Amino acid sequence: MLADRRSDWIEVQIYSSLDAGEVLGLLDDPHVQGAWQDGETIHLYWPSDHWSPDRLDRIRDLCRQLAGSGVPDLSVNRLAHQDWNRLWAESVKPLHVGRRLVIRPSWESVATEPGRIEIILDPKQAFGTGHHATTRLLLEWLEDVVQGGETLLDVGTGSGILAMAALRLGAARAVGIDHDPVAIDCAREAALVNGFESELVLQRGEMRDLDPSRSFQLVVANLDQRTLIDLAEDLARRSSNRLLVSGLLSDQGREIVEALGKAGLYPGEKREADGWLAMAFVRVQSCEGT
Repeated sequence: MLADRRSDWIEVQIYSSLDAGEVLGLLDDPHVQGAWQDGETIHLYWPSDHWSPDRLDRIRDLCRQLAGSGVPDLSVNRLAHQDWNRLWAESVKPLHVGRRLVIRPSWESVATEPGRIEIILDPKQAFGTGHHATTRLLLEWLEDVVQGGETLLDVGTGSGILAMAALRLGAARAVGIDHDPVAIDCAREAALVNGFESELVLQRGEMRDLDPSRSFQLVVANLDQRTLIDLAEDLARRSSNRLLVSGLLSDQGREIVEALGKAGLYPGEKREADGWLAMAFVRVQSCEGT
């Protein structure tokens, strides 16, 4: 019985519109072995021998902190090992994004039409499978703005999906940076599976760790409002042409416009999906000599 019990899994479901990546990042628990998001339900998994009531208290505290009022409904379930494997394999299906992108887990095959671009990405601790609206908005936007030959910086790269998609769409080089070592490990594994080499650099660290003289034609950042505001100066400094940001609730645009405006970036188009907002910013051009 003890051997069987050790193979059990604990599934925590959080019924909320909270961002799963933000929850997982703040939780900072190395024993989380799986995570995915299905609409407004976040699923987190622990081996049963690494689960305790203290972890549930921690999850509640984080949800209260992120939600701002009250605690979202939670459920805790014990799953046999074979049931967990089945749920995990069934949790993420191939996703068609925009006109050309297809994102699929390694255990699912899909017949791709000519011109389709395929990225293989298994859901792991680093979020960004394209299923969440914040990621999907940027993937669709990249399809419109990548013309070929661009350099790209992906801030808070997570699984690396945005950087990989940009390269598949025609960007020349991409750098993905994230302070989370687990995210970088997951992104590097995904890059290897998809055949990327020196054109994709995945780096653990902060923006200040990048070469201070380096800028990028396209910068993408799928982050929460507070982090975007804190990084406004760095994001503007690195962006020589266009910045795309996501991870915002629909009513959070004003503060971002103000912060990036002070840093010299002008707001352009915005896009919304499922209550989430993505925005484009461009560098303010000087009027001297006109």
